[in-house]
Order: sequence, then structure tokens, then C-alpha cells
Amino acid sequence: MAKEIRLRFAQHLRKLRTKKGWSQETLAEYANLAYRHVQRLESLKNPPPAKIDTIEKLAKAFKTTPSKLLDF
Repeated sequence: MAKEIRLRFAQHLRKLRTKKGWSQETLAEYANLAYRHVQRLESLKNPPPAKIDTIEKLAKAFKTTPSKLLDF
């Protein structure tokens, strides 16, 4: 992913998480991801590329589809 897209995804992910009232730890638990990984995904400095497996796990945590999760 280009850095601009990664930054937009980071902002979108944080917005969805806070809208649910979840902490990063809660999202990590629901998505079966490491807490530190969720922190990095939401980082506005240099978020890592999100792999398709991670996107699937996040989508399931939010009870949505990967395509809707990426609709930002």
C-alpha cells in the first residue's frame, strides 16, 4: 500500500474503533491480533501495510466485510 492509503486506513480504523467505544486492546482481542500490531496499524507516523489476513480479522471484529472496511 502506498503511504497515503496506509494513513487513510489508519485514520479510518481509529474512527471505527472509537465509534464502537473500544480501546486498541479490545479491538486486538476481538480481531485476534497483537495489541502492538493494532497500535502500529493506527499510527499516523508510518503505519505498516495491512495484509489481507489482518484486514479479514479486522472486518470480522467489526462484523463487516473486508470491502466495506476498506471503503474510506
